[in-house]
Amino acid sequence: MSESGVAAGKVHEFTTKSDSDTIAVGRKLAALLAPPQLLLLTGDLGTGKTTLVKGIAQALGAAEPDEVTSPTFTLLHEYEGVREGKPVKLYHLDVYRLEGERQLETLGLDDLLTDDALVLVEWGEKFRSLKKRATGEIVIRSAGGDARKITVTLKEQG
Repeated sequence: MSESGVAAGKVHEFTTKSDSDTIAVGRKLAALLAPPQLLLLTGDLGTGKTTLVKGIAQALGAAEPDEVTSPTFTLLHEYEGVREGKPVKLYHLDVYRLEGERQLETLGLDDLLTDDALVLVEWGEKFRSLKKRATGEIVIRSAGGDARKITVTLKEQG
């Protein structure tokens, strides 16, 4: 696993060689993600979006990796954890099956975006409203075999 950071710490790049590497990157990312955050998780099917969330959830004490599954059919999984001694809610959404902004609105995203929330949305790039509201993006690309390149871009907040 390797990491390089550019642009004053706003872009973080990681290369992983296995699922356990990807989970370890997720654990590192949990320290970078100060709530509130709405992050788009972007990548082809099978690139490891949910695997990355496993590490984030584990680092927050919200769930063990084997307890985190893709919310493809349920749309939303909610976990409660702790970050820097404060409660944090981790919401993991998969909007792949949604077919428009109207369906997206029924999820009640505004209710999820509280000051203590990390909202991670798989396939969120499909929706203009999510792209506009996102505070960052995590892009996962296959780098051949089990290798992955993970690029995290966080916007200035304030």
